[in-house]
Amino acid sequence: MSRRVIIDCDPGVDDSIALFTALGSPEDIDLMAVCVVAGNVPVTTCTHNARSLLALAGRSEIPVYEGCDRPLIVEPEFADHIHGETGLGDAVLAEPTVPAQNLGAVDYLIGTLEAAAPASITMVITGPMTNFATALQRNPAIATAVKELVIMGGASAAGGNITPHAEFNIYADPDAARIVLACGRPVTLIGLDATLQFRCTPARMERLGASSHRILKAATAMIGHVNKIYGEIYGDEGSALHDPCTIGYLIAPDLFEAQEVAVTVQTYTGETRGQTVVKPSPGSDFRWVTGLRAGTLFDLLIERMERL
Repeated sequence: MSRRVIIDCDPGVDDSIALFTALGSPEDIDLMAVCVVAGNVPVTTCTHNARSLLALAGRSEIPVYEGCDRPLIVEPEFADHIHGETGLGDAVLAEPTVPAQNLGAVDYLIGTLEAAAPASITMVITGPMTNFATALQRNPAIATAVKELVIMGGASAAGGNITPHAEFNIYADPDAARIVLACGRPVTLIGLDATLQFRCTPARMERLGASSHRILKAATAMIGHVNKIYGEIYGDEGSALHDPCTIGYLIAPDLFEAQEVAVTVQTYTGETRGQTVVKPSPGSDFRWVTGLRAGTLFDLLIERMERL
């Protein structure tokens, strides 16, 4: 049965792959809207990217809502050194023809969740959590409409990717993360411990590059840029596909391993800003993903994107 889903993202190369996968999975995901937040690149660029991605997929009817342009408290941090100046690597997409909605993302979230039945909407967050945190600050009761949150963020055993301790999405707005993770709804958090197991290796890049499908051609240009940067900065072969893991989890949760945990976020400034402290907590509604079946997951993403 299809879930009603709102995606809150900061496209971004891997956000783009997540969005394409969701759009190719209508039997699993009824995508209500795309909310955009500052993260990988500034929010206006992210909004433009979301509109272009939907146009490329032939789904411009899905509304895009532009959200917060900076974190709640800390100074903005961007990841254009990884995703490129446009946020989409080497991909060049056509100009979108459908504008973003006049209503802001925070107001959209508040209004939609206020009107929704209890536990009826799944929130997928693949960027900093500023939009939903701001909405919760204005009206904490909207959390009751959320069935579950599936979030890309955090790191424990794997260490960080923006500092030795912190993953980028949490580091970019740790105060927002603390608010969202404490909202009282079931959470599945997919952090670097799992996503670093899901890399676009040379063999997988070759598979993408062999396709003439417009979505896979765009994906190849995006991921190819990040692969090159990963090699230069980290010395790694094959960039991690972080954000698509959220959509993969919704479609095929059996491909993932998770533990019931408690998670706290370090919000103070200093070397541990944005660190997620993960501790076992049997019976918790909080699931921390520890592993995934990378080959099968990659097959799934390809199959769903090729439907578009």
